[in-house]
Amino acid sequence: MSYEKLAKAGFASLLELAIHLPISYRDNRLSTTLHVGEVHTFEAEVVSFSTLPKRLVVTVRTPITHEPIEITIFHPKPYHHALYKPGVKHYLQGKIERFGAKLQVVNPKKLSKVGEIVPHYQTKLRQDLHRRLVASLVTVENLMKEGLDELRATLIVRAHQPDDVWLRLYHRHGGLGPKTMEAVKFAEAFDYFKRLQGKRVDFPAMQRLTGSVEPFVKRLPFTLTEDQQHAIREIADDLQREVAARRMIVGDVGSGKTMVILASAMIAYPHTSILMAPTSILARQLYEEAKKWLPESVDIALVTQSREEGNIEDAHFIIGTHALLYRELPKAPLIMVDEQHRFGTEQRKRLEKLVLEGESSTHAKPHFLQFSATPIPRTQAMIDSALIDVTLIESTPFVKDITTYIIDKHGFGHLLKHIEQEIEEGRQVLVVYPLVEESEHIEYRSLEESEGFWRERFDGVYVTHGKDKLKDEVLQAFAKEGKILLATTVIEVGISLPKLSTIVIVGAERMGLATLHQLRGRVSRNGLKGYCYLFTHDVKNPRLQAFAQTTNGFEIARLDLKFRKSGDLLTGRVQSGKEFLWLDMGEDEEVVKEAKERVLSMGHTTHR
Repeated sequence: MSYEKLAKAGFASLLELAIHLPISYRDNRLSTTLHVGEVHTFEAEVVSFSTLPKRLVVTVRTPITHEPIEITIFHPKPYHHALYKPGVKHYLQGKIERFGAKLQVVNPKKLSKVGEIVPHYQTKLRQDLHRRLVASLVTVENLMKEGLDELRATLIVRAHQPDDVWLRLYHRHGGLGPKTMEAVKFAEAFDYFKRLQGKRVDFPAMQRLTGSVEPFVKRLPFTLTEDQQHAIREIADDLQREVAARRMIVGDVGSGKTMVILASAMIAYPHTSILMAPTSILARQLYEEAKKWLPESVDIALVTQSREEGNIEDAHFIIGTHALLYRELPKAPLIMVDEQHRFGTEQRKRLEKLVLEGESSTHAKPHFLQFSATPIPRTQAMIDSALIDVTLIESTPFVKDITTYIIDKHGFGHLLKHIEQEIEEGRQVLVVYPLVEESEHIEYRSLEESEGFWRERFDGVYVTHGKDKLKDEVLQAFAKEGKILLATTVIEVGISLPKLSTIVIVGAERMGLATLHQLRGRVSRNGLKGYCYLFTHDVKNPRLQAFAQTTNGFEIARLDLKFRKSGDLLTGRVQSGKEFLWLDMGEDEEVVKEAKERVLSMGHTTHR
């Protein structure tokens, strides 16, 4: 069987062609009975015709009714006069309506062939060529050769070649029935994993890493969660291989990724590991945590634009920002990156060079671990893991107690009382604005417009909009002695504020759920009772109402997909580049799981 025509038609595989189902069907079978108000295909013999201004009126006889039918052709062309001569028979298709005593059809379609249900495709090819391609290649036998089971293969073929029963069900469901829908989703996932099997390239590791995490774990005054322990086991298994690891660890805000990072450094010890963080504040926090929890035998260094601590040449664990990319570093068999999507394009290129130096497949590479605080649905994780291993940390060391309120201007008085009370009890408040300066396009007050209001009513008000050079100093000063911090969404990731109990997000409906979740995650970091106020002019917004009901980041990721119908979770981390026709990342976990297992069982190694 030749697939050359597939490529010309723009399809990379037979299964991709198979799931490219018709967008509609034209039923060209002859009608046997008359149903006024419905489209019919009927044989018509011309009895008479008359030409009127801008229209041609033709009277025809048809076997489906004893009454004559009046055909009206608006703006007739010369060939219409030749077609509709008395005595000539045609196959016509159109909606038969009753106007007064007469049966009428306006501008019917003339058919050269009847007796079949004709699928209509969205295609680069001519319709007849596309149909011919499908008829020759999309057969049950061929789909089974590609790896589909007989039942799913049969359902997909029927969608291309429907019979009367199938078409009735199609109209009843208003589209594909549940069984056919499951079949095309499975075929799409199966095809995806099958085609990716050869794209994952494994490189030799610079070093097998077999250090013990026990000295680190024994120092901790708490027990790691099951998810943390599972992630550490998977990483340890990866790092001891002779193949360079490529793993992404995805954890929710507050899921304890830092402990997993420190454990990874211990597995690399006494060899060097490097961790790159997106901000100097985050790098400093990770450095402090490492100094606090790692055994004293582990030498730790910090590298940011403004400062260096420790001896980089001799360090076992180097923590830094993008400043790491612009200086000489010791050879490190383990490289870790926190929130890689927050680095710019140029920085990513340099990082890639650091990780993937040399192009030869025999060239040894460091193990590479990427950490993300942007939860993704399990389905997305399975799909991502075709090319990179993925670990999800879904539980948190403690359940956050955060209450979320949706308020408008009528609830502002209550909010001010709440803020006064929290400040009185020594807690801190964060107010996030959607923009820095006044704008005609946004009907919310800006950071600059609101600053005076807060300063008049409260002491200890700090302001940062993210582009100010002293942002880090402002945040550190606020953490120690501030009461209210006014900011933009720049505060989304990084700073740890143990006394922060309340966040107010202005214009909340303008933000994606993933961003809202990251912002809300700033409060209640250490078990403190937390409050989140979503200030909006649209209090009945269903997205915000759904968001207020859960604090689980993985559930919010599913909600984000449900409301946005997109694989992009607003953060830029998953610009999936792969738009699925049928698969829904939030709903189709079981289908994707079965498809992946089927590919693996057939010997296609999509996953180490």
